[in-house]
Amino acid sequence: MTTTDTRPTRPARSAQQHQLIGLSAAFGIGMLVAVQSRLNGELGHRLDDGIAAALVSFGSGLVLLLIGCAAVPRIRRSLARVWQTIRSPSGGLRWWQCVGGLAGAFLVVTQSTTVAVIGVAVFTVAVVAGQAVSSLVVDRLGFGPAGPQPYTPLRVVGAVVALVAVVLAVSDRLNHPSGLLLALLPALGGVGTAVQQAINGRVARTASPDAYGAVAAGVVNFLIGTSALVVAFAIDLLLRGTPNSLPSDPWLYFGGACGVIFISAAASVVRVVGVFVLGLGTIAGQLIASLFIDLFVPASDQEVTLPVVAGTVLALVAVVVASLPNLRKN
Repeated sequence: MTTTDTRPTRPARSAQQHQLIGLSAAFGIGMLVAVQSRLNGELGHRLDDGIAAALVSFGSGLVLLLIGCAAVPRIRRSLARVWQTIRSPSGGLRWWQCVGGLAGAFLVVTQSTTVAVIGVAVFTVAVVAGQAVSSLVVDRLGFGPAGPQPYTPLRVVGAVVALVAVVLAVSDRLNHPSGLLLALLPALGGVGTAVQQAINGRVARTASPDAYGAVAAGVVNFLIGTSALVVAFAIDLLLRGTPNSLPSDPWLYFGGACGVIFISAAASVVRVVGVFVLGLGTIAGQLIASLFIDLFVPASDQEVTLPVVAGTVLALVAVVVASLPNLRKN
């Protein structure tokens, strides 16, 4: 005798719902990036050494992830699957597709070096300038797990609007050559961020199709980034000597935890929305959070001006415009 399960089934989410959820998650990821920028910028200022601050941030994140690996067997199995795939000649994942942590390490160094001077808002829009263009190119070349994504009129318009938003936001801030040079570093970090998100998405898909794969991608990211920063810090010690002593304020050490959350989340979300929409959603979250940070807990003496507010609003418009092709999918 067989029995029939009469329990109501939960309706599957539509592609549009997945896109909306993914875009909302991307927005939250961007807010965490802004918070991390403020924390790491202050830590770098206190230590008077951006590389040391980046190593503290990345290293603490790696410790948290290793604790998670020790406690959760499924994360260890996901990592083992990544290693096996890399070693297999036909595994579909190459070693160079696991080095996204290098871009993450560079971005954290720029946070620790520049935020205390130019402020979170200017830092963010400089990152946005690199990320907006780079995300579109990375998607087109198929670096992400979703494969090549075509240029569409709305996606191109969204990228252009995002760049206009950046120019508007910084129009009254980068009046001095020194400020422009400092802004170039996070702009390069933004270029690397798009590549990092695509690479981590591939690693996450290889590790596991669930959230454990995203965490495994985070482990790989932080392991590579921390290793690179250890080498950079050793060179830094030889050239500049020891940094200042570690500050006692506990809140300065949460940058690593922020990184763990947004790196793992981005590795999962990029499989749903693609690199370009993830990048623009992250941009919107960064800009809005940066605006509030510079209003209430500023990292420098820069004031929040009307162009910064207008640029933030325009960046939100860019997110909506660029996301329309994805949101229209059935």
